[in-house]
Amino acid sequence: KILHLTLFKKWFDEIVSGRKKEEYREVKSYWTTRLINKNYNEIYFKNGYSKDSPFMRIEFKGVKLIKKGGKKTYAIQLGKILELKNYKK
Repeated sequence: KILHLTLFKKWFDEIVSGRKKEEYREVKSYWTTRLINKNYNEIYFKNGYSKDSPFMRIEFKGVKLIKKGGKKTYAIQLGKILELKNYKK
């Protein structure tokens, strides 16, 4: 099962470099429906919406509920990068 997410270039670059190990989403009903009690195997990240946008497949390691900036936030745990396409730093 695959979780599809779109990222800004800055965050895409941070994940590729290995500096970013979690992706964050604010706790809202939309994200709760997509993230809680779901058994994903991988995350597909895209940087943009065109067919040639940078793309990566990454291991999904789970979701934690944390406080970030005083707000309840989902921290999506990222594993190793399985595939990287159309990427130029």
